[in-house]
This record gives sequence, structure tokens and C-alpha cells, in this order.
Amino acid sequence: MSWRPELTVVGDLPLGPPPAWAVLERDLLETLDKAWRIFSAQCTARDGSLPFVDRGQLTSRDAGDDFYEAFFNWPTLYLLSGSADLLSAAKHHWTGVTTQLAGLGRVAQEYEIGYDWFHQGEGNLFFYGLCLADPQDPQLVERAVRFAALYAGHESGNYDAELNIIRAPHTGSRGPRWGLTDAEPVYGWDPVMQRYGLPIDWIGIASTEQLKDPALARMMGEQMRDRMGRGDAVVNLAATSLVLNAYLMTGEQTWADWVVRYTDGWWQRAADNDGVLPDNVGLSGAVGEYHDGRWYGGNYGWSFPHGVGSVGAAAVVAAQNAALLTADRSYWQPARRAFELVLEQGRVQPLTNVVADWRTEIARRLGLSEDAETLLVPTRFADSGWFDPLPPPVNMLATIWHGTREAVDLDRLNTVRAASGYAWAVTLPFRNKGEDGHEQPWLAYLAGDYPAYPADALRTASSIVAHRLALIEADDADPGEIPDSHYQKLNPVVTEVLLQLCCGAPQLVYNGGLLQLAVRYWDVAEHRPGLPQDVAALVFELDDTGIGIELINLSLQSTREVALQSGTFAQHLIESVRYDRRDSDYPGSPYVEFAPRADTVTHEHHVAGRYVGVRLQPRSRVRLRLTVRLDQLPPTYSAPWDL
Repeated sequence: MSWRPELTVVGDLPLGPPPAWAVLERDLLETLDKAWRIFSAQCTARDGSLPFVDRGQLTSRDAGDDFYEAFFNWPTLYLLSGSADLLSAAKHHWTGVTTQLAGLGRVAQEYEIGYDWFHQGEGNLFFYGLCLADPQDPQLVERAVRFAALYAGHESGNYDAELNIIRAPHTGSRGPRWGLTDAEPVYGWDPVMQRYGLPIDWIGIASTEQLKDPALARMMGEQMRDRMGRGDAVVNLAATSLVLNAYLMTGEQTWADWVVRYTDGWWQRAADNDGVLPDNVGLSGAVGEYHDGRWYGGNYGWSFPHGVGSVGAAAVVAAQNAALLTADRSYWQPARRAFELVLEQGRVQPLTNVVADWRTEIARRLGLSEDAETLLVPTRFADSGWFDPLPPPVNMLATIWHGTREAVDLDRLNTVRAASGYAWAVTLPFRNKGEDGHEQPWLAYLAGDYPAYPADALRTASSIVAHRLALIEADDADPGEIPDSHYQKLNPVVTEVLLQLCCGAPQLVYNGGLLQLAVRYWDVAEHRPGLPQDVAALVFELDDTGIGIELINLSLQSTREVALQSGTFAQHLIESVRYDRRDSDYPGSPYVEFAPRADTVTHEHHVAGRYVGVRLQPRSRVRLRLTVRLDQLPPTYSAPWDL
């Protein structure tokens, strides 16, 4: 007997003229189903790998992340409503790329041999997505456990259990990889790296121009090796996702315990540093051990190269993971504090204060001229103080609010919006590497200020897909001349808008976060993840008590049944559901030209469980309000019928 939710509500309100967003959503899903096939056929080899020949493009420690990133959101599309064969295609490409990277010397035993977690986190997104999409696959289960054991185990040497530290900034399947390069430790002048400035600003080198001197370039490289190439780095917090993934695949408590313990170690260091996360720990366990006592200066830390962009992302990932396992929202505080620290010093100033290499791109994303004024915050800290002003990272602030649903986090977003000086209720047609950046219009929609956002966003997403397909058609690059990031820029799969509209969620944290959905769907008839054929979904309301969802069945003849769960991992308890049903004589008489008015009556049911079923009659719609209590249930990857 097939599985059914304990409670199934009936959607029977006449559809009438279908709303534009519903038609556009299903059209985008159909377009994406064609688009990934075109990419697979024209941009990959038969074995699933990417056409690439290393003629010096890769550095001595270039990671494999860029290859995996060309497919990072394919499992997400499958989870939303992608075709059944997309999952097998995604697995084929993961295997092909992994074999390719092994041949390039970047992977051993199917895992990165050793690089920083800013990049490892990016590369692992594809694998995490596959595990979420198919947690019963024995090969994925075995890999998830084996990969997690590189950090939560003892044989690799990556982790010091006594001191609760990861022993180097570069780690992986071959253990700690000391230093930052396998080449000679030289950090010379490089025009590409000019915008980031000096990696260390307190060793007697005053400007990047001085790095043109071979002796000073050698000195900087050696200092970086000795100070930044050993001990724990705050971006290693992203490793908690790798270990959490093993817990969600197996239910083995040892993995969950490691995630919480490792996060606790960093959170205690923040508590000992006036609430501010330090970015480096020596092999003795002391903060600042190789930086003459400084809490800043570590690899991918507060000083170089991204500041709060890398520190804050790692903190958010760890907060998500630990809060999921403990149902303790206090885990969010160090992540909050990382961003509060820079926001406290923000001020409205001209965009001309942003480094030139970034200014044009930032201005276009915000819909501003390059000399316009907007809120800028300093993003990095070194001996010289706070520096490198940029617009506040709204994507991270939105992720924190989405994780907590607390007023303090929503108020922070509203404060940033008021000071930003640009319109949030505008959808601009760009797609960046992390496929995020449209949090402002989405938040404006949820606030009731941009009702046209769903249709605008879906049209924009379709235009981005069309542009990517045109780029694929025009691509004739020599595989021996392209950078390893080439195929990321051609990937035609877009999921940001679908996550927002269908699932009430921002894009995942690109440097290693797991998907954090407000609501997830299961096709009951097909026993698979995602919305059934012809069904469109829209989260129109999201707050600390629940979710508002509209479901529409565009099918002319077929009833569709969908199960809803709250949270990616069914961790939120659905307490009740309220919805309207038809309470009138519909369709009425064929001898009357107008259809009868669709009178409704409100129904409310107690649920107290993980799932609510919805049976949608042909050409029907329903609006649901789920009352939800966050983080009340043990998280799981499992499908409803596997529990």
C-alpha cells in the first residue's frame, strides 16, 4: 500500500484565470529541463567530465572546486521538480569530474587532497546536494561517511581531538598540507591580487608595489607560510557541513557530536574575545600563536583576502549546523556578531570609495551609478584598522533571519534597507557565481512592498537561462586555454528564484552551506522529491510562527497530490494548517453564462507532525497557512515513506 500523509487537505477552489507567476514557474521548470540537457550534451565529455587541458592554468594547490561548481545546483533542481533522469545525470557528472580531478592530481580517494575550506566548501555543494536528493544510495552513504572521517576521525591527522582543532588551513584526503603552496614560498606583485592589498601589513612591507622586489616577495611568502600555513583557521568551520552530512545520511550520533564540539570550540574563542570570532589558532591551541597574539591575520580571515565575507560565511554555516542539531538558537549569536561588528561602523558614502576592481559590478547589481551614495561597511581588519568598504552583505543577513525568524534579525535587515539609498523592489537580470544577490526584492515582496516580484523574478530567471544557452551555443574556447572556472559561467541551471518562491528560502551559503528551506515538497504518487507535474507553489508569507503557501494545479484533467514538510530536514513541527475550501455550487448550470461565485469556508486542522498532504483537484488552487514551531524534531534526509 502506498504511503499517504496522516492529514490530507483538499484544494478545490476554482482556478479561474491562472496567475502569471504559476504559469511562469512551470514554464521555467520545463525550460530548465531542456537547458541542463543542452549543457550536458555540448559542454561535457561522454564520461561526464569537462573539456579541460591543464597547460599551466592550475596553480600548485588549485583545488577542484571550480569543476564541481559547474553542476552545483543540479541536485537542487531535481529536488524542486526536475525530471527523474536529472538525478542520474548529476551523479554521472560528479563521478566523471572526480575521476578527471584525480588525473589532474587534485583528488585522492574521491576527495580533495588538501586545500582551504573557503574553496572546499564551494566544491562540496554538488556532493551535499546529491546526498540530500538520494540519501538511500549506498555509494553516497559510503562516501559521506568516509569523507566525514577525514575530520571527525583520527587516521588522517587533520584533526587534533585533544585540542579540538583542525591542524592546518589546507587539509583533505592526504591529511594536513602545511604552508600555502607546493612551490617556493614567494608572494610577489600580481595585478589580479592588487585589490586585496597586503596579506600581512605589519612585517615591514608597506605597499604591494614593494612586492616587485624579489627579496621582499620572498619574505612575504615565507611569512605567510609560517604564520598562515599551519594551525586552525576560522573558515574550517565549513567542515561541519561535511560531517553533518554524514549524520543526516546515517543517523550516527558520533558525527553530530563532532559538529557541536568543533563549533563550541570556536564559539568559546569568540566569547573570550569580547564576542568577536578570531580567525587563527596555533597548534598549541592558542589564538594568535603565529601572529604575535593578534586575533586576526589568519588564512581567509579578517585581514585577507575577504574579511567578513569569508569569516561571516563560515560562522553562518556553523551556526546553521549546530542549531539544527541542538535546537539552540544561541548558536546564531557569534555569526550575528560578525556582521554587527561591521554594520556598527557603516556609513552612507559614495561608491567611489569602493575599490575600483569591484565598483562597476557592485553599482550595476544595486542599480546605481558609480558615484552614487549608499551604505558601505568596512569588511576587513588589520593593524591599520578597519578598511575595504563594501555594501552590507544582505544575502548573509537574510540567511541569519531565515534561520532564526527572530525580530532582531528582521529589524537589522530593515535598518540596512532604510539606509541603503537604492530601491529594493526592483529585479535586475544578473547571475553571479553563487547565484544569489536577489534577496532585496524577495524581502521586499515578503514585506508586502513588491507584489509583482514573483512574475518579475521568474521572467528575469528565464532571460538568464536564455543568455546562458546563447553563451553555450557561441562557445568555441580551446580546452587548453580556458580557466578552470570556465564552465561555471555557462551552467544554465538557475534555482535562486525557485528556492525563494517555492520554498521560502534564500540561496544556500555558497562556501559550504546546506540547503535551508522553509518548506519542501514530495510527489506522493511518484514517491520522489519535488512538486508534482503541473503544480506551482508560492510562499507568500514567512515569519516566526509559520508559512503561507499557495498551491496551484494547472492540469486540465489530473488530480495531483503533494506532501509538504517544514524545513529541509523535516525538523520543524507543523502544529496546524488553515485553508479555505469551496462552499458553493460549482460549476453551476451550463445555461448560465457566468460561473457561480466561489464562496469559501475556512477549515483548520491540528497536525502536530512532520507532513501535511494536499490533494489538488484539476484546475484548482489552495492557500495554506502552516503554523510551525522551529527545530522541534530530529533532522533527517529521509523521505516520508522511509521513516
